[in-house]
Amino acid sequence: MHDIMTPPTSARKKAESQRLRNIIIGVLAFLSVCLLAVVPFYLIKRSQFSAMGSAGAGMLPPTTVSSAEVKQENWAPLLSAVGSISPVQGAMISSELPGTVAEVGFESGALVKKGDLLVRLDTSAEDAQLHSADAETEWARADLDRSRDLAKRKVISKADIDAAEAKFKQKGAVSENMRAMIGKKTIRAPFDGMAGIRAVNVGQTVKAGDQIVSLQSLDPVYVDFALPQQRLSQLSAGLEVDVRTDAFPGREFRGSVTAINSAIDAATRNISVQGTLRNPDHILRPGMFAKVDVVLPQKNPALVIPATAIAYAPYGDSVFVIEKKKDPKTGKESQVIRQQFIRTGETRGDFVTVTNGLKAGETVVSSGVFKLRNGMPVVINNELGPKPELAPSPAQT
Repeated sequence: MHDIMTPPTSARKKAESQRLRNIIIGVLAFLSVCLLAVVPFYLIKRSQFSAMGSAGAGMLPPTTVSSAEVKQENWAPLLSAVGSISPVQGAMISSELPGTVAEVGFESGALVKKGDLLVRLDTSAEDAQLHSADAETEWARADLDRSRDLAKRKVISKADIDAAEAKFKQKGAVSENMRAMIGKKTIRAPFDGMAGIRAVNVGQTVKAGDQIVSLQSLDPVYVDFALPQQRLSQLSAGLEVDVRTDAFPGREFRGSVTAINSAIDAATRNISVQGTLRNPDHILRPGMFAKVDVVLPQKNPALVIPATAIAYAPYGDSVFVIEKKKDPKTGKESQVIRQQFIRTGETRGDFVTVTNGLKAGETVVSSGVFKLRNGMPVVINNELGPKPELAPSPAQT
């Protein structure tokens, strides 16, 4: 029975295998036809798009940029620091003795002269004691005169006249002590200056040491700052000092170095320096924060460009140099940009010095450098570009 069923089964398997081979051959033939049709079409379209891209690139309008010329200038080296304004003379006026305020002789913020009355404390008790002491002094003087007259007639001994003289001096000392106490309760300005806000009022009781008013001499003023000890060899009295403060942006105050400390701070290794500034309008006040530049006498040549012209990047800073280029086909001249890597140096205001990569007289793009690419055509328009300054003062600072 088994031998009789074998031939039909074998024939069926062969038929299925043949049908599978035919299907595979058909699929492969279809794919071959598709590839033969698609590949030429792809190549044609690719060449067309490439041609369109090339034509479109030539048709792009030039980018409008602002420009700046690379200038060579002589910059004096600066030693920069931060410091504080301090008065040439300044003191917190305090009461040396306790008492009650009887009179205030100044207004807050007023200018006072040396010797002007600031505050007078009540001295009625001391005045009475002074009158008593003066009377006793006069009595002791009269007693001394009588003793001297009697001594001439040899009526009294030498010891008696010595006692009379000692009594007169003692009573005179008591009077002088009372006058000194009254004088200390009359507080006067020790120097010319501007008074601050008064801290006492008439009728107020003050203790010894209580603050009355701050008195500051405001013209001239000092600027105190510190520099590293490595700069000591470059410092000397008379060097120019330029001072700026955030309270008056855009304004610069000039003075000179007047004192250099005799010792270097062992903790910070800094040398303290003091400059003197004229302050006729009294706008610089003690305690004010200041930025200080010490101008050294020598001057060094430097290539200068605006800071906005530099494209800063981790792999190197660069600028775009504007050059004229002639089209070999049309002969038309246009302006194109070339990326140039540079090395920068000192920064002052809106300007940066370039130590390598540029030459004086070259023209660079001064703003919008991050949107540019090497070889792009450009058009220069400097009407809307920002104007760089050595001492910029933004309007909203």
